[in-house]
Amino acid sequence: MVEPAIHRTVEAVWRMESAKIIAKLTRMLRQVGIAEEFAQDALVAALDQWPRTGVPDNPAAWLMTAAKNRALDELRRRKLINRANEAIANTPPAAMPDPELAADDDVGDDLLRLIFIACHPVLSTEARTALTLRMLAGLKTEEIARAFLVSEPAIGQRIVRAKRTLAEAQVPFELPSADERAKRLGSVLEVIYLIFNEGYAATSGEDWTRPALCEEALRLGRILAELLPVEPEVHGLVSLMEIQASRLGARVDAAGEPVLLLAQNRAQWDRLLVRRGLAALERAQRSSGPCGPYTLQAAIAACHARATTAAATDWEQIVALYDALAQLTPSPVVELNRAVAVSMAFGPAAALELVDALCEEPRLTRYHWLPSVRGDLLEKLGRYDEARVEFSRAAGLAQNARERTLLLGRAAASGMQAQ
Repeated sequence: MVEPAIHRTVEAVWRMESAKIIAKLTRMLRQVGIAEEFAQDALVAALDQWPRTGVPDNPAAWLMTAAKNRALDELRRRKLINRANEAIANTPPAAMPDPELAADDDVGDDLLRLIFIACHPVLSTEARTALTLRMLAGLKTEEIARAFLVSEPAIGQRIVRAKRTLAEAQVPFELPSADERAKRLGSVLEVIYLIFNEGYAATSGEDWTRPALCEEALRLGRILAELLPVEPEVHGLVSLMEIQASRLGARVDAAGEPVLLLAQNRAQWDRLLVRRGLAALERAQRSSGPCGPYTLQAAIAACHARATTAAATDWEQIVALYDALAQLTPSPVVELNRAVAVSMAFGPAAALELVDALCEEPRLTRYHWLPSVRGDLLEKLGRYDEARVEFSRAAGLAQNARERTLLLGRAAASGMQAQ
């Protein structure tokens, strides 16, 4: 009975530490694919040794040390090969990083550097985001696929191709120039927010939220804001994450079950995070140009944060902000969220027309929130049988166990009201 518990411990530590290990090894080895391979070797070693020797006092440091030792062996091997080739060819040796310096040199935040590498312009936007989510957030391929609303095989192919492309291009492990940073910024912001979203509402598993992912995304966002202090969208994203993170403690009850926004106890919202979020929003809005998508979403989150109760929320202002967001970044998900705001501002009948128009949208075919929202609107209109069908359909599409339970409960309640 001990071994399964240790295996769960290994998996938990790996989920939290894998990104840092891969980032460290990428700096040492200058190759993303090999870095991930050696990090996996450390994981395999832990799964083999810890059941026999026990979990070390500092499991994260154990994994990092095991991975670094594997990378150091590889660097020494490369150095020997380089010297041998130089002796055979009688040519000057190629430049090679010193193994010890490669392991211990202080180069700043490896994770942030790795994000900019994964968002290199030699990769497509989709490949950049998928690769970074895989390496830095430790997300499974199916989780990334759900985030993108595309198939799992397509995501897997993107990740494989991205690693191969970076290796062939010999992308250096360094922060790009200011001009290059500006070109990659959109992808970097997208990556950070997708990491945050996976923590805010986990796509699968037994937990409704994964706060550690939110904390990591916030940390990266704050670092980026320090690095690029005049970029308004960086502050817009930080604002959005700060305000949304303020609700994490109220998003689940004592049993870990989901608590939706309108039912949350707002006294449990973290007021420090709210203040930080509003301050970041103010910084973003100081720009003379039009608001970007993250700043608009932060402004929507701020409407909720400023309302002392759900009833006091300025829903008409939220609809107007969604109108602006839909013009800037057209998306069926934005339209679905706008429909929810319309239902609160102008009634469920008006919103249902909007949702019905989205039912033929191919990108929402397996998006469980579409039938969930439709079920909620039908329930408010007293069409309980139809609502039950929609909630049941949403539950069938949901991959998160807590979400599924919530939706099945709503289906059952609608069925009772229909009788």
